Amino acid sequence: MERLSALDAEFLHLEDGVSHMHIAGISVFDGSAPTEDEVRALLASKLHLIPRYRQRLRSVPLELGRPVWVDDPHFDLGYHVRSTALVEPADDAALCRVMGRLMSQELDRGRPLWECWIVHNLPGDQWALIAKVHHCMVDGIAGVGLLEALLAIDPAEPLGSPEPWTPQPEPSAPELVLDAWGGLAGDLADRFRSLPGRALHPTEAIRSFASTGQGLLRIAERLVSAPASPIEGTIGPHRAWAHSSATIDDVRRVRTSLGGTLNDVVLAAVTRGYRELLLARGDDPATAHVRTLVPVSVRTEAAADRAENQVSAIIYDLPVEIADPIERLGSVRAHMTELKASHMPEAGEAVTAFADLVPPMLVGNVSRAYVRYIRSRSQRALDTVTTNVPGPQLALYCLGRRMTAHLPFVPISHGVRIGTAILSYDGCLFFGVTGDADTAPDVAVIAEAIEAGIAELVRLAAS
Repeated sequence: MERLSALDAEFLHLEDGVSHMHIAGISVFDGSAPTEDEVRALLASKLHLIPRYRQRLRSVPLELGRPVWVDDPHFDLGYHVRSTALVEPADDAALCRVMGRLMSQELDRGRPLWECWIVHNLPGDQWALIAKVHHCMVDGIAGVGLLEALLAIDPAEPLGSPEPWTPQPEPSAPELVLDAWGGLAGDLADRFRSLPGRALHPTEAIRSFASTGQGLLRIAERLVSAPASPIEGTIGPHRAWAHSSATIDDVRRVRTSLGGTLNDVVLAAVTRGYRELLLARGDDPATAHVRTLVPVSVRTEAAADRAENQVSAIIYDLPVEIADPIERLGSVRAHMTELKASHMPEAGEAVTAFADLVPPMLVGNVSRAYVRYIRSRSQRALDTVTTNVPGPQLALYCLGRRMTAHLPFVPISHGVRIGTAILSYDGCLFFGVTGDADTAPDVAVIAEAIEAGIAELVRLAAS
C-alpha cells in the first residue's frame, strides 16, 4: 500500500464535476496510425515500468487517512485505450475541438486514473495519441518520465513481451486505518528525527526558518492584496484548448542578445498573449491585472523515480501593461530574479510538508468547503496558471513512428478560467492554452500571440 501525499490528495478534493484535475498532452506522429491492438500490446509490454497505471484509489473509512493506491484486481487494458477521429474538415481546429471535448470528461475514480486515445485522420499523413492522467498520480516532470517509458529512442526497437503480473489482495478496512495512522506516526517521527540535526547547526536552522517565514509573508501579501482581474471568474465543466510553438534556438537567440533566461523570454511571450487577449476583449491592459501561479519543481535526484507530485510555486503579476516587447522582457527578468530570491518555493514546500501531518479528515472537509464556497463566487487570489515542463531533447518513436510534437494541457479550476502549459521536446517549445469553454473560448488569441511574441523578440534581437 502506498498513501497519497497531502498535495496529491488535494487534487482529488478540488475535483467536483466542474474542475477536472487531469493533465494531458497530444503526441503527434508521422505515418499511418497503429491499431488499438498494437497500442495495447505496446503498453502491456511497458506496464511493469509504470506500476501505478494498474492501480486504483481506495479510500480509508471515515477519511481517517489519505487514500491509498491498490492493485486493480479487474484491470482491463482495453478500457483505457480508445480511438477517435477528426471530422471533416480535418484541420487543426478539429484537433483542438477533440482535445477540448476529451478534457471536459473526468476520469473514472473506480479504475486506474488514465486514458490513452488514438486520434485518426490528422492532416498530412499524421496521427496522434492523447494521454490523459489524473494530477494526483503525477506532476509534470513525472508525467514526461512516464511518456518516455512508453516511447523509444530507437525506431526499430522490438516489441517486448508482457511480464507476468498478479494483483496484490486489497487491504481490509482495519488494515487501511492502521496503515494510515502508522504512516502519520512515521511522518511525525521523521520530523522529530530532524530536530537533533537542527540543534547541532542552530545558525543554519534559524536561517532556514527565517527564509521560510519570509516566503510565507510574500505569499500572504500577494494573495491578500490581489485586485480584481477582467479574466478571472467562475467556470463551467467544458473546456476550450489551443496551441502554438517556437524553436528553442530562437529563444536562445533572444536570451543571448537581450538578456534573461529561457524562462524569462517564454514568460515575456506569455505576457504578450494575455495582453492581446485583453485588447481583443476591449479591456485596457494599462489598468488590468493578471496574476499567475508558476509551479516550481522541488524534485530531487533522490526522488526522481517517484511519480507523485513534488512541486511548489511562486506568484507573479504579468506586466501586461507594458507595450514595448524589450521593456516587457526587462520587467519579467527583473521581477523573476526578485521572486526567485523571495523564498516562496521553500515556503510552499514547508506548507505541503505541514499538511502531511494534519489529520486527513480535517484537510478534506476544509478543502471541500472551500471549493463549494468559490464555486459560485469569484476568488481573486489567482487569475491564471503558467507551467513550464522540460521534456526530452531528442527524437522519440512509438511503434516505429517518429513523434513530431507533444502539445501540453494544463487543468483549470474555480476562479482560474485560463491556464498555459509549456513543454519542450526535440528542439522545440510547445504551448497549450486551456480555457473555460463558456467564458474563455478565445484562448487561440493567447496561443497565437505567444508565438508572435517570440518571433517579434527574435526580430528585435537580430536588429
